[in-house]
Amino acid sequence: MAWQSWTLGEYEISTDPAKIDVGVVHWFLTNCYWARGIPEEVVRRSIENSICFGLYKNGKQAGFARVITDRATFAYVADVFILLQYRGHGHSPWLMECILAHPELQGLRRWALVTADTHGLYEQFGFTLLKHPERWMEIHDTDVYKVRCI
Repeated sequence: MAWQSWTLGEYEISTDPAKIDVGVVHWFLTNCYWARGIPEEVVRRSIENSICFGLYKNGKQAGFARVITDRATFAYVADVFILLQYRGHGHSPWLMECILAHPELQGLRRWALVTADTHGLYEQFGFTLLKHPERWMEIHDTDVYKVRCI
């Protein structure tokens, strides 16, 4: 796979996994509501098995998103974040534009994501609430990353 890259001023979005600062991504995810306590090894595996989009300012990690996909019919957008000090400058919409423009993610039948608070962002790109939520099912273990003591 050829890595993709987009630039806007002193910012870059890249799909090159070698550029990702796993420590920064792990720090953010282990402290956010959807992945609290996630082990670093799990973050590493998730990066290895996804198309990742790193946002960088002068080479320093400023944001991140990953897409879990078969590259043919389905894509799930996950772990999207912009670090606090880089928010408010239009990076989230740009990140979504780059994700949706990626050449290996064209012609997919379905895109999905889960969010608690950024519906407005994703609606700009055509995401809607589930038309048939009764068709969707899940196993959701909210305690999977909690340390279990004997």
